Amino acid sequence: MLGYALRRLLIAIPVLFGILIVTFVMARSIPGDPCKAMLGEKASAATCEAFTQRFGFDQPITTQLYIYMSDVLRGNFGDSIRFSRPVTQLLVERFPMTIELALLALIVATFAGVTLGIIAARKHNSAADVTTMIGANIGVSMPVFWLGLMLAYIFGVIFKDTIFWLPPSGRLSAGISSVPFYEVWGWQLAADSGWSKFLEFLSNLYIFNALVTFNWPVFWDAVRHMILPVLALATIPMSVIARMTRSSLLDVLGRDYVRTARAKGLLETDVVRKHALGNAMLPVVTILGLQLGALLSGAVLTESVFGLAGVGRLLVEAIFARDYPIIQGVTVTIAVAYVVINLLVDLSYSYLDPRIRQQ
Repeated sequence: MLGYALRRLLIAIPVLFGILIVTFVMARSIPGDPCKAMLGEKASAATCEAFTQRFGFDQPITTQLYIYMSDVLRGNFGDSIRFSRPVTQLLVERFPMTIELALLALIVATFAGVTLGIIAARKHNSAADVTTMIGANIGVSMPVFWLGLMLAYIFGVIFKDTIFWLPPSGRLSAGISSVPFYEVWGWQLAADSGWSKFLEFLSNLYIFNALVTFNWPVFWDAVRHMILPVLALATIPMSVIARMTRSSLLDVLGRDYVRTARAKGLLETDVVRKHALGNAMLPVVTILGLQLGALLSGAVLTESVFGLAGVGRLLVEAIFARDYPIIQGVTVTIAVAYVVINLLVDLSYSYLDPRIRQQ
């Protein structure tokens, strides 16, 4: 198992270096002048020249790339042009929102998708199967931004004066604030230390922070604000997971060892749970890993529709402002998350299928 994990880590290293280079080049390929985007079209030539020198844009592209990669290897993504703050600090503040949204959406999509896929496979060619697949095809076809707007309109406007009303935007209601757990517990954090940033990162997971501090008003308010974004973001992966689970389980249910288990007189529920589902989950695990990565990057539209201050919305704002450090920092962070998720998927393969461990 250890050797298998090390091989996967070694493969990931050149991938990450390639992502760094491609991200750097593509960020600078965005049309437009960063000076004009930040200071306005009326900025003078002298002002733009000083701006360019200040951020090192006047240096050769190879020199800029060398400096950038050297800084990234030390964990420094530079300072934001727009906010004049370290990009790392912005990621600590914004990324927890995106992680919270993506994880909740994945949990909902996995539970609902696997359940619907099992029902459709067990009731193959029945009304339940046809209805489930029609719903899955509709779900995978709906754009996230359209579904988000419809959910916000229905539950935020139409149901405004009913018990079904849900917050159409924001992360917490006005007048409610989340106090970091380390402040509640009276911990003194050292400034600019890695441990302090990690604890600050955890405290920005509002639902987690409210749970560990037993702050139930904040917890329920944060959950209510996440319902609509999670439903909007989970619809497409739920449909994909349902279709994959149905297809994989149907394939396994037709194999000889499953027929043998049935011939022994086992209940159909036990046949599916003990003999078929484990093998059927191998391709589903791959889909789960890919969907989590897609949810992290796909949160851009969801965060924009529901006014959530995550890295997706931060990335959109940075692209319009030609804020290269933020564009590069967010893109590289999501890419690293993709690599880590794929590594975990590969390791889960070796756990689910002993044959992989023996390779």
